[in-house]
Amino acid sequence: MTLLAAQVLTLADLVKRSDANGNVASSIVEAMNRVNEALDDMQFREANDGSGHKTVIRTGLPAVAWRLLNYGVPKSKSTTAPVRDTTGMLEAYAEVDKTLVQLSGNAGAFRASEVRPFLESMSQEASSTLFYGNTEVNPERFLGLAPRMGKLSTDPTQSGYNIIDAGGTGATNTSLWMIVWGEDSVHGIYPKGTTAGLQHQDLGEVTLQDANGNNYQGYRDHFQWHLGLTVRDWRYVVRIANIDVALARTDMAYLKSILNKIIDAEERVYRIPGTATESGMPRAAWYGNRTVRSLIRTAQLEKIANNITTETIYGKPVTAINGVPLRAVDAILNTEARVV
Repeated sequence: MTLLAAQVLTLADLVKRSDANGNVASSIVEAMNRVNEALDDMQFREANDGSGHKTVIRTGLPAVAWRLLNYGVPKSKSTTAPVRDTTGMLEAYAEVDKTLVQLSGNAGAFRASEVRPFLESMSQEASSTLFYGNTEVNPERFLGLAPRMGKLSTDPTQSGYNIIDAGGTGATNTSLWMIVWGEDSVHGIYPKGTTAGLQHQDLGEVTLQDANGNNYQGYRDHFQWHLGLTVRDWRYVVRIANIDVALARTDMAYLKSILNKIIDAEERVYRIPGTATESGMPRAAWYGNRTVRSLIRTAQLEKIANNITTETIYGKPVTAINGVPLRAVDAILNTEARVV
């Protein structure tokens, strides 16, 4: 088994610690995990700078030298750069007619069913921002992964080196991501002094208004979620970009080439000897949409790869590549712009 967060806190862990009765908030997280599997793995920490999080990333290694007897070595030091990541605030209100709730025969279950679409919408919005959020375009959100890793590079010191080109040039491109979650690699953040995860408040019975401004009695729920992302070390993220899903559906040779690129991606993930990352990458997971996962499962069925298996994680079957779980994230698009 290669995942998961026994030693580090996921969103579900944090909510269980902060929820006074362990019921409503925990059930919300469980519901959101079903539509966004990245939340199963993504670890969160409180931001250290208000609504933002300051980190120092290493940008260069110190020089070393061979020394002769009676001769010294030149001084050297590593180079670093400060980075500040911000959080965003996602909110929604759910409203339902009081009489409709009464007619349902089960007020609690009915209100929960009305809330569920809001949870899914917020989960998908957070997931989309996790991968595509661009604060230059939408400053109220947080910076996602794709803008940080959006340009190919052959320079091993640049984040673009961890982008692998799958060759797609058309309009049906997607990406497959490997992320190793951890305090020193990649993790989520929430503002200092707040609570992790989506917060729910039952505002009870209130007076609502219809489209014509007429009043009626109903119930209102408020949802608020503060979250952001920190990539402290881009070497723990690999993106296989420009996967042509239309071609992969019809061309087994092309699909096999993607599987070869997965091996290349695994080798580009930074490993530190003697740590958990060195053996099996225990905090790692693959993330792709259902189309990509279907293609990889097809490769397993057609026996064009023997490194794709079905593992049991949290009591349910999960497709894994070399033991690393493959998670479904619906927010990852099949219409990505080509990464060049």
